[in-house]
Amino acid sequence: MSEYMTSLLSLEHTMAAELFSNKVYPHEALSELKEYIYEAGKRLRQDLFYNPEPGIWIAKSASVADSACVSGPCIIDEEAELRHCAFIRGSVIIGRGAVVGNSTELKNSILFDGVQVPHYNYIGDSVLGYKAHMGAGAITSNVKSDKSLVSISYGGEKFCSGLKKLGAILGDQAEIGCGSVLNPGAVIGRFSNVYPLSSVRGYVPGNSIYKRAGEITNKY
Repeated sequence: MSEYMTSLLSLEHTMAAELFSNKVYPHEALSELKEYIYEAGKRLRQDLFYNPEPGIWIAKSASVADSACVSGPCIIDEEAELRHCAFIRGSVIIGRGAVVGNSTELKNSILFDGVQVPHYNYIGDSVLGYKAHMGAGAITSNVKSDKSLVSISYGGEKFCSGLKKLGAILGDQAEIGCGSVLNPGAVIGRFSNVYPLSSVRGYVPGNSIYKRAGEITNKY
């Protein structure tokens, strides 16, 4: 397992651990997510999951509001909650006990167990680690304004991802303040906090507080 994985994500807290196992960087899993869901779905226990439509698997213990819109392929794990008007656009894994709230939209993303995106969030082409939380109105921006390929940074290493669409990578228990925008390729370290109304680019180290561009402090 690469240091980039272990420093950001607890793979024991996602059913997609196998998808990350041969990757160096977390974002590399996104290009294989659609195919992985179809294969993983076939292996799910029928006593725990039902398959209401081709490509959609929902745990019997999950709570899905009647007003939620769910498009496949996707897997909704046990005890997850999809609230009023949640919008799942496909190629999504929603982890055990995760919360997808009112008018939140998900697309081509992996939510680890316990993630909360409960109020008016957009999560596209992103990976959200264990118990990561997006405040109300916080979003991931996944396409650059000039439509060029997205660069991404892990610590001091910055390189082209090769992807035109790439949102954010959130480490375990990252906290994103209300109304914030995570620009394409943003990486937020484990246990870090982002102030409300922030516009975040690049890499935020773990155990940090992001106050504004150029002002990042250690939490301890």
